[in-house]
Parts: sequence; structure tokens; C-alpha cells
Amino acid sequence: MSETRDLQGGKAFGLLKAQQEERINEINQQFLDDPKYSSDEDLPSKLEACKKKYMEFDLNEDGDIMSLKRMMEKLGVPETHLELKKLIMEVSSGPGETFSYSDFLKMMLGKRSAILKMILMYEEKAKEQEKPTGLPAKKAISELP
Repeated sequence: MSETRDLQGGKAFGLLKAQQEERINEINQQFLDDPKYSSDEDLPSKLEACKKKYMEFDLNEDGDIMSLKRMMEKLGVPETHLELKKLIMEVSSGPGETFSYSDFLKMMLGKRSAILKMILMYEEKAKEQEKPTGLPAKKAISELP
């Protein structure tokens, strides 16, 4: 950790994110090696998607309630503090108001349908169905009403 004390701003943040990604990759490997998840189709790409989503919102790698709040707000589903606490209690395996990346993966890959899992899946579906941008395709005169 002494490396980060000498760095400031973006460099320190970049180093912290690289360390976070390394730890997350180790956890992903544990899931890949776990026989409980061996039957999951396309597990490596699911883990990669979960890693990106988790790292996008957990900026300081503490899995706190504010990380979850940022995630929910970006998804357009703002929650009250009490609702977020309830959601974390559903997801977290530890005490308090935090959830780890392992908890996040268990929720996303698990069989039970958690609220956050459904919201994240809905966000992915919405991205797939986004309307095309730009000018509409030209039509022939015969196609006009």
C-alpha cells in the first residue's frame, strides 16, 4: 500500500483500480473452478460482464451502500436508504451495510431471483433494444403512404 501513498489523483486511482481488477480476476477464477457453477453456460463471459458492472459502480472497492445507490440511480431506479439496506441484506453474506464482489457474483449467478439481478438483466435487455440513431433509411417512392 506504500506505493499508493506516493501517488496522487488519477495515478493513485488507476493503481487502485488495477489492484481491484486483479483481486476480482482471482475471485472469477475461483468461480470458474467451482463445480457448482460448472454447468453455467458461457460462464467466462458472464463473469467478465459482472466484473465490468461491479467495477463501474464500486469506485473505492468497499461495496458500500453508496456504490449500490449509484448503480440503482444509473439504472433509473432510485431507492431510499432503507430499501438499499434491505437489498444489501438480501445480497450480502457478511454483517453491515456492504456487499463484496463474491456476494455480487453469487446473486448474479445464483438460482434465486434477487431484485438487483432482475434490474441488471432489464438494463442489458434495454441496451439491446435501443433505437438506431441517425437519419432513417431512404425509402423508394413506392414505399410511401
